[in-house]
Amino acid sequence: MHRLTGYLLKKGLGLTALVLLFGLGLGTAFGLGPGTDSGPRHHAQGQFDTITATYVVVEGDELIAISERFSIPVDELKTHNKLASDKIKVGQHLAIPGAAAQAQTTASTGMGPLVGAPADPQYKYSTPMPPGIAAPNSVETRLGTLRFFDGFPDKATTEKLYDNLDFERAVQAFLLGMPAVSQVANREAFRSLGPPNTVVPIFEQLLDSRGIVLTGNDNTVYSWTWLDLSHGPLVLEVPPKVLGTANDMWQRWVVDVGITGPDKGKGGKYLFLPPGYKNEAPSGYYLVHSPTFGLWVPWRSFLVDGDPAPGVELVKKFTKIYPLSKAGEAVAPPTFIDMSGKPFNTVFPTDYRFWEMLNEVVQQEPTDSLDPVTLGFFQSIGIQKGKPFAPDARMKKILAEAAAVGDATARSILFHTRSRAAYYYPDSNWQLGFIGGYQFQAAPGVADFDAATFYYYLAILVTPAMEEKMIGKGSQYAWTARDANGDPLDGGKSYQLHLPANVPVKDFWSLILYSDQTRSQIQTDQRFPSVSSQTKGLQKNADGSIDVYFGPKAPAGKESNWVQTVPDRGWNVVLRMYGALKPWFDHMWRPGEIELQP
Repeated sequence: MHRLTGYLLKKGLGLTALVLLFGLGLGTAFGLGPGTDSGPRHHAQGQFDTITATYVVVEGDELIAISERFSIPVDELKTHNKLASDKIKVGQHLAIPGAAAQAQTTASTGMGPLVGAPADPQYKYSTPMPPGIAAPNSVETRLGTLRFFDGFPDKATTEKLYDNLDFERAVQAFLLGMPAVSQVANREAFRSLGPPNTVVPIFEQLLDSRGIVLTGNDNTVYSWTWLDLSHGPLVLEVPPKVLGTANDMWQRWVVDVGITGPDKGKGGKYLFLPPGYKNEAPSGYYLVHSPTFGLWVPWRSFLVDGDPAPGVELVKKFTKIYPLSKAGEAVAPPTFIDMSGKPFNTVFPTDYRFWEMLNEVVQQEPTDSLDPVTLGFFQSIGIQKGKPFAPDARMKKILAEAAAVGDATARSILFHTRSRAAYYYPDSNWQLGFIGGYQFQAAPGVADFDAATFYYYLAILVTPAMEEKMIGKGSQYAWTARDANGDPLDGGKSYQLHLPANVPVKDFWSLILYSDQTRSQIQTDQRFPSVSSQTKGLQKNADGSIDVYFGPKAPAGKESNWVQTVPDRGWNVVLRMYGALKPWFDHMWRPGEIELQP
């Protein structure tokens, strides 16, 4: 060491320079550290993964430089990685021995001193480069090769990354925007019948398979109305003996009406107040403060001895919609339109039109009706309140592709969920529609994005009454698209489902089949693709249990317990429990799995 000091002094280096050189850790370059090469070297600046303790080789790397960075002998590094020579190649992964890896992890987290050679040893003020900061000259990714000049991305890389960023945000915007666009599609179908606040579609002979409606049921009489609060408060007089709710334009629950609402099934007057309403509201109403101007209010009327007529009569007799300014005056009833047997569509599109429909909601509704993050996703792709939605050709192409990928992603989340919380029983394919409650939360205050996508792609309408434990009230749902073996349900095959005796419901149960494509009732020779406890001629076994059959042809003598399917088409099924009882919530009763028949 004394000889080295003398040599450096002869070369004109003062004591200060010597202290600086050795203080910066350059002693290794002169044979004092693990390396033996005394020439200048490129400092190892590749990525170090602290979890796997691996280093990724970058352009300019030498094995000795890597050994210096991690303060381990070259021979140890070669032995640990079974290297026959000092040759390494760009992109190669080198495992770092435990002690060295731990030291590097400590440095990268700022919990200890920095390690490694300076970024540029020729300058006095040169701090060792912490791992994970520097960008190599090129990086191989799923997007291809990304290129940089000392951290500065080139033009092609920048364009590629912006295209990817816009695409990623658009896919997320698609998934986040589905509830609203679903509402717009529903509203468009409604508007074809007449203006909001004046028309009540009603399915007097039940909703049949001609209607394309997300998981609509054919067991109860649907009625619904669209409220437009943009001109002020509205009064909705709800009929007795209905089960219903109100959802805003973002498809969030606002209030229940009917049996699970404040009127408790007796009917009553609901006063809907628009966003920003400041005046004092009069008494005598169930007050509802709506976060949006648009509201969908559907309800169900129940059959009496299999007859829908009594429920229809109550709806027509008691339903009224009028501005608060006309309260106390004689008002005409709304126009009731029987929709039974009529083809119509309420399912949202998944092509470019999706974005135009999303823009409608953003433009029409108050900004404070939705959270800033979600609105930020919409803004990032050109959808912002008060501004025209006018994407250029590049962005239109990205949005069209993002809609297709968004649709494919939603289908994957629905049919291949990764959440075990979705399954109601262990070792079963029956799933619940609501994962994390009707607000779709992984924990209080934490959104579960996949849970929301799962539900909103499959269905429409949210309410606590379809999710919370309400014994003898509300409704519960179990869904599956797989047989007992976990295989997709195939319309060309025959299946059997066993329902044990004493299905735990106060009101009734039903099984309805849906298309995997439209998530609406499958369309076959059967007007109503379902079997329920209300089905006339339903056959029971001696012990009270029930077997239900699915397939292209009915088993001989089992026609009343059979639902037709279509070869070469997939299907799924919802088990509905109206007025579910304690054995359902306690898992003391469970349906069988759908068994493939020979």
